[in-house]
Amino acid sequence: MAFALLFGATIILIRTRMPEGIDDSTTWLDQGSGGITTATILMPFAGISFLWFIAVVRDGLGRYEDRFFASVFLGSGFLFLAMMFVATAALAALVASNKAMTDPAAHRDVIEFGKMFVLSTSKTYALRMAAVFMMSLAAIWLKTGLMPRWLVALSYLAALTLLVVSDLNMWAAMAFPVWVLVVSGLILARAGVFEEIRARID
Repeated sequence: MAFALLFGATIILIRTRMPEGIDDSTTWLDQGSGGITTATILMPFAGISFLWFIAVVRDGLGRYEDRFFASVFLGSGFLFLAMMFVATAALAALVASNKAMTDPAAHRDVIEFGKMFVLSTSKTYALRMAAVFMMSLAAIWLKTGLMPRWLVALSYLAALTLLVVSDLNMWAAMAFPVWVLVVSGLILARAGVFEEIRARID
């Protein structure tokens, strides 16, 4: 759940401050530097939470873990996280170097290149790895029956959405943290965490 909230906040901060088109390619960095800096600070903690999520999910598979799909599951998860780290590191570099630029023409070119690098890394590559992550896990659940069929169907649907739509709009990235939130909630519910919290409150 921590990953879903932190990653969702990161996506919202970046999307609302960095335009996806080529217009106004320099002023957005000045106007939105505070929010972008906040996003780059949140992303490492989101990454730590994601590694924890992977560990919890894999632990839940236990002896039912399929080595073929588990390899794809782990590989795609690590690639997704690595590319999101690279994208936010590029954003942090843009913010840090923004005030040091003295040539306006070079300044514009650097910002434009950095923005397109961030968008390509996050939308074209990282989100498609997230889709593979979801599909491989859904395949394991379908094969083992460890999760309900509705979650398997939802996972495939969200993954296909990311595969097809991720290049068109950065808001599509929100499908992944929402999916993680649903999976985490179901895992916690099965573990009886919510009942234990309710009992302590009562």
